[in-house]
Amino acid sequence: MPTFSIDPRLAADTLPLLEAALCSIRLMNDARYPWLILVPRRANLRELFELNDSDLARFWFESATVSRILMAHAQGEKLNVAALGNVVPQLHVHHVVRFASDAAWPAPVWGRHPSLPYAPEAARQRIDALRHDLQVLRA
Repeated sequence: MPTFSIDPRLAADTLPLLEAALCSIRLMNDARYPWLILVPRRANLRELFELNDSDLARFWFESATVSRILMAHAQGEKLNVAALGNVVPQLHVHHVVRFASDAAWPAPVWGRHPSLPYAPEAARQRIDALRHDLQVLRA
């Protein structure tokens, strides 16, 4: 059976936040946007429909919970949820809080501007605050 691992490009662009029952939840290292990525811990998946029914139900539960918590923290105007995979084919789903005042509005955030990495203390604070509320997703 193949083993799961995070694609090196995802690992390089994100910071680990929480291991939920199904997904590895990671903070995108771009301080411009409140942005989490969910990566189902299943090997060799590219598309959501490749998850079995039980995992797919769990994914939607985790995604909805992340969405509610992320929006509550950021108080955004819109939440973009997308699974693109054009550059990194490993199944991963972006959850990006948007504001009419953000650097890319109203365009997509992908490739619009170079990322602005978090300062170490700011990353720690964001991760700690989100991790506290996301504990409900632990296995």
